[in-house]
Amino acid sequence: MKAIWNNKIIAQSSKTVVIEGNHYFPHDSLYKEFFKSSETHTVCSWKGTASYYTIEVDGKRNKDAAWYYPEVSELAKGIKNHVAFWRGVQIED
Repeated sequence: MKAIWNNKIIAQSSKTVVIEGNHYFPHDSLYKEFFKSSETHTVCSWKGTASYYTIEVDGKRNKDAAWYYPEVSELAKGIKNHVAFWRGVQIED
């Protein structure tokens, strides 16, 4: 699977985990040069507290377009060290 934003592949893996319709990519499959830490956090009642990345590609920013759970609940242990996307990031085979 590939995560694409602004015509660039920003993550690529054959080992994504799908939960609630979102492909979670292993952290080591990210092209790190496109990811900047964000101060945003949200809470999911069953996964835990999410942290976010802002994606930057060719001078364009997509604020908080990727999220992950630094500490996952027991129910969500399958997505430990994984990142998911939204806000226009396309997921393709």
